[in-house]
Amino acid sequence: MISCPDISLCLSLFEDNSPLLLPKIGDRDFSGSLSSLIAVIADLWRRDRKVRSRFPCFFPLRLLVVSHWHCNANLTETTFSRTADSSNDGGCHLILGAREQDSIKCRRDLPARDLAPPDASRTSSASVGSIEQIPTNDFCRFHAFEKAHSMDPTSSGRGVRQFKTHLLHRLEREEDETKHILARNDPKEILLFYQQYYDKNIRGGEYTKKPEEMARICQIATVLYEVLKTVVPPNQIDLQTQRIAEDVIKKRDQYAHYNILPLYAVGVKPAIMELPEIKAALHALRNVDNLPKPRIHFPVTGPDDKTTVPTERVGPVNDILDWLATIFGFQAFQFFEKETLESNCIVMLNSWDMKKGNVANQREHLILLLANIDGRGRNPGEYTQLESGTVVQLVDKIFKNYRSWCNYLHCKSHLRFQQGTDIQQLPLIYVALYLLIWGEASNIRFMPECLCYIFHNMANEVYGILYSNAGSVSGDAYPNEARDEEYFLRTVITPIYDVLHKEAKRNKGGKASHSSWRNYDDLNEYFWYEKCFSSLGWPMDHKSDFFRHSDGIPPANERLNQAPSGRRKPKTNFVEVRTFLHLYRNFDRMWIFFILAFQAMVVVAWNTSGSIAAFFDADVFRSVLTIFITSAFLNFLQAVLDIVLSFNAWKSLKITQIVRYLLKVVVAAFWVVVLPIFYFSSLQNPTGLVRFFSSWAGDWTNQSFYNYAVAIYLLPNILAAVLFVLPPLRKTMERSNFWMVTLLMWWAQILPLVEPTKLIMEMPIDNYQWHEFFSNVTHNICVVIAIWAPIVLVYFMDAQIWYAIFSTLFGGIHGTFSHLGEIRTLGMLRARFQAVPRAFSKRLMPSSEKVAARKDEIKDEDPNVRENIANFSQVWNEFIISMRQEDLISNRDKDLLLVPYCSNDGSVIQWPPFLLASKIPIALDMAKDFKGKEDDELFKKIKGDYYMDSAVTECYESLGDIIYGLLQDEADRMVIKKIRDEVDLSDDGELETKQHQIINVLQDIMEIIIKDVMVYGHEIFEAIHRQNIDVQSDKKEQRFEKIHIQLAKNKSWREKVVRLHLLLTVKESAISVPQNLEARRRITFFANSLFMNMPRAPVVRDMLSFSVLTPYYKEDVLYTDEELDKENEDGISILFYLKKIYPDEWTNFTDRIDPKNELFEEDMSESIREWVSYRGQTLYRTVRGMMYYRQALELQCFLELEGHNDIFGGYRSLDLNDRAQKGFRDRAQALADLKFTYVVSCQVYGAQKQSDDARDKSCYKNILKLMLTHPSLRVAYIDTVECTVNGRPQKVYYSVLLKGGDKLDEEIYRIKLPGPPTDIGEGKPENQNHAIIFTRGEALQTIDMNQDNYFEEAFKMRNVLEELTKHRRSARKPTILGLREHIFTGSVSSLAWFMSNQETSFVTIGQRILANPLRVRFHYGHPDIFDRIFHITRGGISKASRVINLSEDIFAGYNSTLRGGFITHHEYIQVGKGRDVGMNQISLFEAKVANGNGEQTLSRDVYRLGRRFDFYRMLSFYFTTVGFYFSSMVTVLTVYVFLYGRLYMVMSGIEREILESPAIRQSKALEEALATQSVFQLGLLLVLPMVMEIGLEKGFRTALGDFIIMQLQLASVFFTFQLGTKVHYYGRTILHGGSKYRATGRGFVVFHARFGDNYRLYSRSHFVKGLELFILLIVYEVYGESYRSSKLYLFITFSMWFLVASWLFAPFVFNPSGFDWQKTVDDWTDWKRWMGNRGGIGISPDKSWESWWDEEHEHLKHTNIRGRVLEILLACRFFIYQYGIVYHLDIAHHSKSLLVYGLSWVVMVTALIVLKMVSMGRRKFGTDFQLMFRILKALLFLGFMSVMTVLFVVCGLTVSDLFAAILAFLPTGWAILLIGQACRALLKKVGLWESIKELARAYEYIMGVIIFMPIAILSWFPFVSEFQTRLLFNQAFSRGLQISMILSGRKDKLDKTSRA
Repeated sequence: MISCPDISLCLSLFEDNSPLLLPKIGDRDFSGSLSSLIAVIADLWRRDRKVRSRFPCFFPLRLLVVSHWHCNANLTETTFSRTADSSNDGGCHLILGAREQDSIKCRRDLPARDLAPPDASRTSSASVGSIEQIPTNDFCRFHAFEKAHSMDPTSSGRGVRQFKTHLLHRLEREEDETKHILARNDPKEILLFYQQYYDKNIRGGEYTKKPEEMARICQIATVLYEVLKTVVPPNQIDLQTQRIAEDVIKKRDQYAHYNILPLYAVGVKPAIMELPEIKAALHALRNVDNLPKPRIHFPVTGPDDKTTVPTERVGPVNDILDWLATIFGFQAFQFFEKETLESNCIVMLNSWDMKKGNVANQREHLILLLANIDGRGRNPGEYTQLESGTVVQLVDKIFKNYRSWCNYLHCKSHLRFQQGTDIQQLPLIYVALYLLIWGEASNIRFMPECLCYIFHNMANEVYGILYSNAGSVSGDAYPNEARDEEYFLRTVITPIYDVLHKEAKRNKGGKASHSSWRNYDDLNEYFWYEKCFSSLGWPMDHKSDFFRHSDGIPPANERLNQAPSGRRKPKTNFVEVRTFLHLYRNFDRMWIFFILAFQAMVVVAWNTSGSIAAFFDADVFRSVLTIFITSAFLNFLQAVLDIVLSFNAWKSLKITQIVRYLLKVVVAAFWVVVLPIFYFSSLQNPTGLVRFFSSWAGDWTNQSFYNYAVAIYLLPNILAAVLFVLPPLRKTMERSNFWMVTLLMWWAQILPLVEPTKLIMEMPIDNYQWHEFFSNVTHNICVVIAIWAPIVLVYFMDAQIWYAIFSTLFGGIHGTFSHLGEIRTLGMLRARFQAVPRAFSKRLMPSSEKVAARKDEIKDEDPNVRENIANFSQVWNEFIISMRQEDLISNRDKDLLLVPYCSNDGSVIQWPPFLLASKIPIALDMAKDFKGKEDDELFKKIKGDYYMDSAVTECYESLGDIIYGLLQDEADRMVIKKIRDEVDLSDDGELETKQHQIINVLQDIMEIIIKDVMVYGHEIFEAIHRQNIDVQSDKKEQRFEKIHIQLAKNKSWREKVVRLHLLLTVKESAISVPQNLEARRRITFFANSLFMNMPRAPVVRDMLSFSVLTPYYKEDVLYTDEELDKENEDGISILFYLKKIYPDEWTNFTDRIDPKNELFEEDMSESIREWVSYRGQTLYRTVRGMMYYRQALELQCFLELEGHNDIFGGYRSLDLNDRAQKGFRDRAQALADLKFTYVVSCQVYGAQKQSDDARDKSCYKNILKLMLTHPSLRVAYIDTVECTVNGRPQKVYYSVLLKGGDKLDEEIYRIKLPGPPTDIGEGKPENQNHAIIFTRGEALQTIDMNQDNYFEEAFKMRNVLEELTKHRRSARKPTILGLREHIFTGSVSSLAWFMSNQETSFVTIGQRILANPLRVRFHYGHPDIFDRIFHITRGGISKASRVINLSEDIFAGYNSTLRGGFITHHEYIQVGKGRDVGMNQISLFEAKVANGNGEQTLSRDVYRLGRRFDFYRMLSFYFTTVGFYFSSMVTVLTVYVFLYGRLYMVMSGIEREILESPAIRQSKALEEALATQSVFQLGLLLVLPMVMEIGLEKGFRTALGDFIIMQLQLASVFFTFQLGTKVHYYGRTILHGGSKYRATGRGFVVFHARFGDNYRLYSRSHFVKGLELFILLIVYEVYGESYRSSKLYLFITFSMWFLVASWLFAPFVFNPSGFDWQKTVDDWTDWKRWMGNRGGIGISPDKSWESWWDEEHEHLKHTNIRGRVLEILLACRFFIYQYGIVYHLDIAHHSKSLLVYGLSWVVMVTALIVLKMVSMGRRKFGTDFQLMFRILKALLFLGFMSVMTVLFVVCGLTVSDLFAAILAFLPTGWAILLIGQACRALLKKVGLWESIKELARAYEYIMGVIIFMPIAILSWFPFVSEFQTRLLFNQAFSRGLQISMILSGRKDKLDKTSRA
């Protein structure tokens, strides 16, 4: 269904007016076709004076044409609803009274009005502009009047009667004003005009105009015919006019909007259609002569009995895809009927509107694939046949996964080929069939094996139709009847989609457990089993197990969107259970290795004096052999986990898989029993449990038997090791053996602990300071656990540190050998600039036979060098010009950096002026010093400096050429010629615009040369005088007067003069050009990359074709004026902020804008918006960067296709008016279209188009502007159309592709979807998936919305694409190419700089080592390039299952690796990327990534990779993905374990006993071992890769300086804080779930975040944990006696205090104006208001504490029983405070009785009861019984004072006991609160939930006050706020901020004075 476009947009098409808002009439929007458009505009015109003033004639024909044209332009519209008999629906009803109806009758009898324009020449124009010249005429108004009257005859709508009356008056008034031009009456006038328009524009322009022009002309002609039918009676329309109308309809279909290939357009064909590879592909697809024609059945009404009889005919087929579409019912078109009356919906269109669908899309897709493959390496001459290998190559690539699937299922492939048939036709049919299936599969594209199953059966049908008459199973004949357009979608795709949709509902928005629903992987893996053939069948049985859902018929009261209930279906193969045990199950080999190695080291250290050589001692070796027993137990655990964690999937497993699991458990259990028995039986004098096991062994006491058992146990591992070390894998092991270093390092840490541990185990401890429950435990096991637990945890995580060290060293070495950082400064660039052109030609220019032959002919090296520089100058100059357009450099910088397009007339190479800076002045100074000496010495010295010699020579030659060119008189020219014959050097000058000034300067120059410079200069004049004596005149003595002043207008001459001026005037300052740091970085990186290892560029014709895909949702497109000028609380706007951050770029921008332009103010506003947007993370910036690819391709075509002499002329010197050069440009654009496509998937573009929201409307208009600016840009979106089916409204969804037209978008393809695609999985991958069908080519680059590109990097794209085809030692070719990124947000703030450095190290040195040698690089959402065909046949470029695939990008890498892919990384090309720049933004991003890694831990992909990788690769995989987050968690957990262990030892008194022991006091080993973990807590070693990469690319001095500055700017505080973010969200995700996409926002952070915002965001992740550690450290400090005499105590606790301070106050340190006093007061007021507000339904969390508190603990509502129990157990740790402290109170009198602890609980319960009484009293008596409430409080106060008095006087309570009681009881109350939250349902039943909530509110108040107090204190001091501003922003902005505040204050003061 089609609806009307926005009225304001239509109006803006033909008038220069500002956008107008479309009003609503009643409760409905007017839309529909022309009539509804007219009605709306009429009402708008009537009510809006502005509209009336701009459009006094609001119904001219041009409005009619434009409105009809755009209604037919496939714009998304709303529905115009009306009923003939309803008068109360609020619609617009046009009802006429008697007078109006009489007027209509009279009007029909009036003479007709003219239509033709006053000028006959204008009527022949082919554009809309010609129609716009037609004057206003009343028959058009009459047509509009009739349309309105037919819609509402009674004129009951608002303003309708007034509109009709005005229209009638206007018709009567203008009746005498119009005159006919072509005829005497209206019918004849319009008929003649219509025929004339057809003859001159359609018939005459068919073979002269482009398809785009013809499409517009046909649209206009269609509308003209509609007007003609209204004005001219039907009997007066002659046959010729009818035939013209029919021909227009046919041609309009031919000239429909196209994407890249106008396949069916006639006439002048674009250059791309003339390419031979396109013609060959078309010829191959149109080979359908021998195919059986499909039979079309249709009913025909009988002539007599009115019955229907079946009839069939043969359907027409144009190509292979048409044939397949007809046979299987693919979407060829989407039809919209002219009038479809259903319920309250009417759609009025000009005719049946056909939208090209899946078939047309895949037709173009296949043609481009074939053309690109076939054209590669082939002679570009004329040919019409595809090469034999082209189709074979495409078939092999597309069906590789299908063939693997068939082999896996042991079924026969249905890719069958008959001998003797066309070798290309059937393969192309198979390829086209697969692409058609894939193009219409919607969400099923994420299920590659499901697509294989569908293709498998449909390919069988194809073969049967072609070569058989009977089916293989049923015996029935294969049908070849034509099916309807949506048959395949309806019968195949939609049923599978419905299963997906139903399962997605079970997800409950990401809150349900993964085991309770089936995701994409579960449903796809259903097709991994042979049972899919028997169970599902073909055609698919909808009653099969796959479709039959256990829910059955939903209950009558079940809502439509309610999640299905009932018994759930089993998972397939794997179950994502929330537990940390996945880490052990996935990486069991690693954990077994670590545990066994740790056990072996402890055993050796325990049994010897510390020598490793003692390992070979018999007793020690026997003890070490116990590691195999441990291994058996660990293997048994792994086998049990396989069964337990996969239990929900057992029903889907094959019997062989179940048997394998069970056998694995049995074998593991066997070794668990056998190995201990055999080992213990070999011991002498066994005791206890050992004796029990020994008795089992009986007489088998031979020790060697255990050794045999171990050998048998190890046999499988030995075989695996032998296979591993075979030559193909040996190098991998050798390159990865750095992990062994960890064991050697750990020996030095374990050994010192052994001796103190032995002493502690033997020490008797009796003097406990509390009631010890485990006093009878031998060997002080609890103490040993408290000491060793943090050491063991550090042991398991410190491999992460060693990985950082290894990656730093190896990454640095690898980067050095890759030539990174060889050119990192301008000085290095100048030193090597001579070699840059040669390197450019070697790397970036293809080596063709033509070029090689030309080089062979050249004997001298100089011409070759000139050609290199000529080629280089084209790209270099475009690079420099692009930076000038981006305002990175100034005009002067541009002139200094440009390289002249080399010409053959110069004797030296012309280098850019910045290399020749100050060379001429220096040469002049040298000449002065050589005055009176030999010139040879001067020349020798000048030639010693290459650039000086080049500058002097060029100046002389340029000056001579300029003077010689200026002179007209031949005698004057002879003077110059004589001078140049005498002199061998050269000089240059300046050209002025005024002739007399030029003449004077020229004469001065010549006088100086002849009289001062030359010795015999006067002789030249005399010789010339003698030669011209016959032509002397009165002015014969005046030479050099006649000049070619017109040369001043010659661009090349002006450039030569400017360059000469620069060479003569530039000083030393030009050496540092450019000043802009970003420009310097880009220049040096580009020059450096030319010397790196990269494949040589192929010719454009041979390069791989590629697409770029960018998903977009609702991010910023282009900043509005309001957003730029909006000031924050400090008066800082974004524009002001950026002016201070980028002052040089703002200056360059203002210089670039031309103030002389008439539209300067309007252009300036638009340019400022673009300037700001190009410095933010906007879609505008991304699109501009990606479109550099196309510019680079066109330039590459120029360098390849143009002749040798043309190259020297310059790319920008092309004259498009020249036919040959225009043909070249067309060919270059055709090749660019063939090789490059850019699609932006704007998911909600249609909704934004219709939205009334100002921001959405702005986004729509800006996206439209992008399409109009970049014609090759395509926008895909999901369209939603409402229609009525069986009397019920229903939404229909489409994938739509758009491109920019003249002024609006044009729809290209519309493909119907089975349902809403984004309801199934994650938003971003679903957005990518719906648009991927519109991409083209063999490669696909994924670009995020916050990325950028650069012209010079785009030029290297064809080099990096060669990596996909480059021959390698391994048989596999890369499937994903990783690219380097530059983080361009590093200069915004200090936080952005931190993130930039961190991300830079990850995307460079980190991924460098991941790719080589570790080979564990995946896809991280960066600008990676995919092997497109590989991935579209294997599930796409991401995974989309809800929640589990939250980090959808990395799963593409997992999937690619698991399916045999190979991922590389390349650093000679870079793409820009923006990162989050504010504290809260960064934290949200880190939370999202941590959530994603938590979900990855549970996923089947990580499980399979962990199980399939070899051991070393598995280690690398673990520590670079989920292991990094688990190690971060262990880092924090180590602090907790250490402090709680210390708390146990301190509170129990054990630590005092141990440290007072003389043996322990003499040994510092215990202190040293405990101190080592503090070093790891600092995590400084993790910064090593960052420092190494900065040093590699910028120099190690710069790296050291940056590191120091980062520390001064508190980078350690920031990274420590983010450590807490990672740990919190990673742990919560695994335990409880709750992962979700967190929108971070990508704007500029120049605003102050309120205290309440920070508290809500960080309360549970940082503040609670920080306060817990704070209390732990306080208790440890107060009650501990450890390390009092040692400096190590301070060192150990310092890192923990640093951790606490970072977690509590980092958000406020990095918050702009965080310590401003006024803001602090406002924050406190806002926070108190938030705490006091009550929650409820509809109250957002930022408005009420209660709402936030409920949302914060929502994960506990959906967690399982395992998560609740674990929460309760973890909460019990807080009880240890009360238990330990009460025994140290003075009131306890050193009693160790358990009664003391019991009495403390009495006090705790009493306090809670009192608080509850106060709360209840306030609620019940606080309002109505104030006196009673006060009495209650008084009684409670008196009781409290009485009790305290008794305790102080009688029981011995002290003041210190009060403070200690606070430390004791606060944690206990928090534990009660945590347990209450976990038992929420139970407490609600017993009525205690409100008490828990009030207790939580009290704790929140306490935490808020504790955190806020230091902030308030620091805010008192103004210098703190100033220091913080300097800390957060660079110096320029800090200075600007202060100025802004001063000005703001002064302005306020003036305002107050004036008011007074």
